[in-house]
Amino acid sequence: MSTEKIYSVIGIGIGPFNLGLAALIEPVEDLSALFFDQSENFDWHPGLMLDNATLQVPFLGDLVTMADPTNKHSFLNYIKQSGRLYTFYIRENFFIYRREYNAYCKWVASQLPNCKFSHKVVSIDHVDNVYKVMVINTQTCLTSTYYATKIVLGTGTSPHIPDFIDPELPNLIHASKYLNFKSRIPKNAAVTVIGSGQSAAEVFRDLLPATQNGLKLKWFTRSSHFFPLDNKSKLTLELTSPEYVDHFHSLSDEKRKHLLARQHGLYKGIDQELINEIFDSLYEMSLEDTPLNVELRSNMRLTSVNEEADGTYNLDFIHTELDQPFEDQSDYVILATGYKYKEPAILSGIESKINRLENGLFNVNRNYTIDKNGTDIFVQNAELHTHGLSTPDLGMGAYRNSCIINQLANREVYKVEKRIAFQQFGVQKATSELSANNVLELINE
Repeated sequence: MSTEKIYSVIGIGIGPFNLGLAALIEPVEDLSALFFDQSENFDWHPGLMLDNATLQVPFLGDLVTMADPTNKHSFLNYIKQSGRLYTFYIRENFFIYRREYNAYCKWVASQLPNCKFSHKVVSIDHVDNVYKVMVINTQTCLTSTYYATKIVLGTGTSPHIPDFIDPELPNLIHASKYLNFKSRIPKNAAVTVIGSGQSAAEVFRDLLPATQNGLKLKWFTRSSHFFPLDNKSKLTLELTSPEYVDHFHSLSDEKRKHLLARQHGLYKGIDQELINEIFDSLYEMSLEDTPLNVELRSNMRLTSVNEEADGTYNLDFIHTELDQPFEDQSDYVILATGYKYKEPAILSGIESKINRLENGLFNVNRNYTIDKNGTDIFVQNAELHTHGLSTPDLGMGAYRNSCIINQLANREVYKVEKRIAFQQFGVQKATSELSANNVLELINE
């Protein structure tokens, strides 16, 4: 190993967060990094890349801008190089299309030699104070060994299907595969969408026009109503601030758990414009003489899905307020049941180094590390239970990456805002009134 190069950091998984980390590390001369992903190329949620779907964060929350507005991998530079900067300017909309964001990320990935796709990490060990990472090239089947002093886990979340549902049922899918599945749905089929969030709403909106040609469309949610995502209220957005992360992290594990349960509308839910668009479409369709082939129900908790002899599905529900059973029959089922973090099996080789809570989840330090020393193993989008709702927020990715890079370099590479919120989240009193000058002073601390 004495002749092998030892990298400053190796990243496992190349989603938006680790891609942003790779882009921000690239110009830092005293840091060396490699990032591996088993996929053939970058492709962000391709099964939900609907034409009119937009990001739920402004374009400034790209891979790099909130850490370094001058970075060449910014979204603005991407559209400038694409010849569309003036048309983007005239559009006057901060929220870009999801497929445009995906194309931007692909553009960034293509420029980063430190990102290796078609490379699957098969094991991680800690040997002689460095991490030994075994990687197989999925195209050549050749295995290589790499070494690094730090590790960043960016394997992200995976589509979640409830345990009581057989994921192999032929006409049942998770919404993440919707576009690949859509062509299989016949014109006169009955389709049931399960879920209360943005993905469920987008699938419902996409299928809604087909109900005028015979499709029967149903949308069931366990929630008490089809609720809007509260991500446009400015004081609410301060709950993604570094100060709130500090506050949330300081709470007991039990308090954090109960708090997250009450905050679903802050990081789950439906864009209000989309809710209104769906209602307006239903209203317009109701003006016709023919009845709507649409059914929407709230308070419906799905308890089982059983395939019948004819290939249809019987779905059993419990009404959460009436505590009464309800039964539905459908030809196709689309589960918009969200995403959950799934630990990669490769962590078994370094399990002894990982710090855990009593429930087995990572005990993530405030600095985004999970190793017992709090210095070596960083995580991306695996700390919702310890850091709160900023965890999956694309707009906060550059903040987290700035924190990680500064620790890797042991110096301030990127300036990290410590206070950005007008409100305070604890019991401490403000030392002075917040004027415009005070705010600038706080941001520049």
